[in-house]
Amino acid sequence: MAHSLARFLLSPKCPRVAPSACRISQASFSTSSALQARKRVRNKAPRRTNSVLEDDLEEIWEHFEDSADTYDSPTAGHIILQNERQMLHYMRLIEHEMPKLVAYRKPFVPPSADKPLIVRSVHYQGEQHPVSLKRVIVAPVDALPLKDDSAVHKAILLAGPRWSPVPHADSGVSGNELWGNGYIKIACEDFPKASQNLKWASDTLDKLVAEANNSADTFSDVPIDARHLVSKIRKAKGGDHRGNRPFNRTTIHDFPEEWLPKPVSLQ
Repeated sequence: MAHSLARFLLSPKCPRVAPSACRISQASFSTSSALQARKRVRNKAPRRTNSVLEDDLEEIWEHFEDSADTYDSPTAGHIILQNERQMLHYMRLIEHEMPKLVAYRKPFVPPSADKPLIVRSVHYQGEQHPVSLKRVIVAPVDALPLKDDSAVHKAILLAGPRWSPVPHADSGVSGNELWGNGYIKIACEDFPKASQNLKWASDTLDKLVAEANNSADTFSDVPIDARHLVSKIRKAKGGDHRGNRPFNRTTIHDFPEEWLPKPVSLQ
């Protein structure tokens, strides 16, 4: 058996693998050949001359230019047209409707002494807002129908933190008016109607005046509580709580006359 196998292997009919074929098969799986192929492909590829962003912008611009089949403008165009229509609408109102308001013109009449109340409100030009229902009444104490000084003292006590010796910042009182005995401010926003809030504030002020004129007990021995004023000034952190400044405001009359500059002559 062994002799026959040896003779078969040594015979020229035995199929043998060529060495060159083995080398080719091994070379096809080598790493260096793959890298060389990549380098050849990379060298053949054209080099980029524009950035990626520029190429994207060119594609986007082509989309805008190739809009022959589009018969409508984009959303931004509709928004611009809507704004133009709204502006033209108000321009037409100014041109044609505003002159008609001259028929409703009324001359300004300053309030008389028997109408000392100042009513304030906030309006948002038709928009719904909870503050638009609020009504505020500001009244100077000297203008209220109080019969004597004891009634004034009692009214200030009954007003409590709603009283201030100076006009409130949002009271609508001119800075040229004399402060006198201060101002009372009453606000209401508890009811669903603005007229109801104004009626409640007005009725509350009437009750306060009626009770202040009641001479059964004048509370003349009770001092005025000004803690709410000092607390408000302390929160402002302006240093005005020192030296009783809230009630004795320093003016130009408190300086010595020799300290004041001499008036410049206009001649």
